[in-house]
Amino acid sequence: MDPVTRKVHVRVPATSANLGSGFDTVGLALDYHDELEFTLSSDPLNMAAQVIIDGEGADTLPRDESHLVVSTFRRACSRFGLSKTGFILEAHNNIPQARGMGSSAEAIVAGISAAYAFSHDGELDRDVIFSLAAEIEGHPDNVAPAVYGGMTVSWTDEGHHETLADGTVINTGYRTVNYIVDERITASVFIPDFELSTSKARAALPPLVPFQDAVFNVSRAALLIGAMNPAAITGAHDVNALLLEATEDKLHQQYRCPLMPPSADLIAKMRAHGFAAMVSGAGPCVLVLHAGDADDAIDTVAADELASGHWRVLHLNVDTLGVQVARL
Repeated sequence: MDPVTRKVHVRVPATSANLGSGFDTVGLALDYHDELEFTLSSDPLNMAAQVIIDGEGADTLPRDESHLVVSTFRRACSRFGLSKTGFILEAHNNIPQARGMGSSAEAIVAGISAAYAFSHDGELDRDVIFSLAAEIEGHPDNVAPAVYGGMTVSWTDEGHHETLADGTVINTGYRTVNYIVDERITASVFIPDFELSTSKARAALPPLVPFQDAVFNVSRAALLIGAMNPAAITGAHDVNALLLEATEDKLHQQYRCPLMPPSADLIAKMRAHGFAAMVSGAGPCVLVLHAGDADDAIDTVAADELASGHWRVLHLNVDTLGVQVARL
């Protein structure tokens, strides 16, 4: 199949998974983006990928076929019937690496979306992109908001598999639902100057949790959907009080926080002042959700951390669009 264009621009939002109680299921898209441009080579003998990076990861990310965007793009092109070709990838990275803001999900969604845009006319088929992204990532909670925007609740329906022509068996049971987020709700993300790998954070989790802790999280995760869209709830409620309770957690944060004491301290301080703070993804970023303008008040609570030079903060809206592409 020949490509329908020679150049594609992709814009993918950062994401935050879990939101406290929604462990491994809930994700939120943030209005903070990586921008990537793919230009196909006009030389039929050129099969190489040339990678140009500025911003986050410019000094650490690979610039060859092992780059996650490149390997994902190659895989998706093959899936969509495009022949292998050389290309230039120009990545303008804003999303921090290994901090819990969905950098790997962004890379995967970017690569697939670009391949789709090169192989199809018209709008993106987000369901196709989500399914392949979840398959590559191995779980859907971060890729879902990157694809659809807003807040998503995702799950895996085990037992749904498909065998490809080459004999590869893939999981086709990834599912997600996209929820409306009240436009008053904003996110403050505190980004530290240290990293935490997802594998280490995952290894800290116990194989079993107490039954009462599971029930606790079920109640908070159920409340979270309403707290993020209070217009769906009858009666008058303090939205920020709902957010504070809905983001309580007993499944993962208490086990991971010893790996990131500064993050744990900041979360405790924020919550003591009534702000719905939690670990962003696997950490070590700290996410604070709030309805209404509270940027100055949030910064005041974290004044010592910000003054230390080890933290910076982004005050962000919720991204409602998800991944965007333009054929150039």
